[in-house]
Amino acid sequence: MKVGVLTGGGDCPGLNAVIRAVVRKGTQEYGYGFIGFKDGWRGVIQGRAVPLDIPAVRGILPRGGTVLGASRTNPFTTENGVRGIRENLAKYEVDALVAIGGEDTLGVAARLHAEHGIPCVGVPKTIDNDLSATDYTFGFDTAVGIATEAIDRLHTTAESHMRVLVVEVMGRHAGWIALHSGLAGGANVILIPEQRFDIDQVCAWVASRFEASYAPIVVVAEGAMPTDGDLVLKDATTDSFGHVRLSGVGEWLAREISARTGNEARTTVLGHVQRGGTPSAFDRWLATRFGLHAIDAVRDGAFGTMVALRGTDIVRVPITEATAKLKTVDPALYAEAGVFFG
Repeated sequence: MKVGVLTGGGDCPGLNAVIRAVVRKGTQEYGYGFIGFKDGWRGVIQGRAVPLDIPAVRGILPRGGTVLGASRTNPFTTENGVRGIRENLAKYEVDALVAIGGEDTLGVAARLHAEHGIPCVGVPKTIDNDLSATDYTFGFDTAVGIATEAIDRLHTTAESHMRVLVVEVMGRHAGWIALHSGLAGGANVILIPEQRFDIDQVCAWVASRFEASYAPIVVVAEGAMPTDGDLVLKDATTDSFGHVRLSGVGEWLAREISARTGNEARTTVLGHVQRGGTPSAFDRWLATRFGLHAIDAVRDGAFGTMVALRGTDIVRVPITEATAKLKTVDPALYAEAGVFFG
């Protein structure tokens, strides 16, 4: 059997650990051959591939990013996209695909399997931790650690200058990074996409913090919205999946806070630094286990499924279950953090 591997969507710490585990176990225990498609679905459409064997995956465990490259390519909106995939899988004699990605990449895998009979197994990757059917996605722990370290560092400069520091973190529809890093970093306000925020209340929390002679830290997810407005964007362009490119709410918040409270406010946008660099130990562990179980799913012919973490067990779930709806922050969980606001 020959197995194709691809990494789609944004880069993420832990992708190389999955590739390594899939190739190591598939080669050593099952005698499979492997080929890696470059730049996600784009590489499958265009037929750009590289051979994968054990020497090729040595030393990549601690590396960030992906040795295969990634892109936000949607075959269903690309001219002759699906036809290109079918032709190149036949050209390279690929019997199965392991698709490593988030909501969009796995959504494509689900459709290709259901509508075109292409044998796919999914592996959940996203720093946003917003895929249903799995307790955690790899990449999330690393992103939270990076954001928390940044917040820790910003506390000292905020206190030195007695100014408000607004930290914008990633999170389009789900506020998991903002909630986890905000709590871990001792933020005084945490704003997430699941709960629209009242700017007057935010300013009241900020003022309360200054009354206690402390400089406040506000953590906001990029997809958070005020009660009386929509997404605050720098750039309204969209990707091939129709998603707008987020960022801008942090700067808007800083301006509003300064204008309404009279206190100086500055913004730090963490952006892509959250998904760069070496993966945490937890993400290496989780990504490796996902890879080992993904190649087992290929061996068992369990196509149309995704490997998922439930407790400490790795299970298989339909890809459609994981992509049917996003996993968002429960209001009760967010309410727990409220005791630290202001």
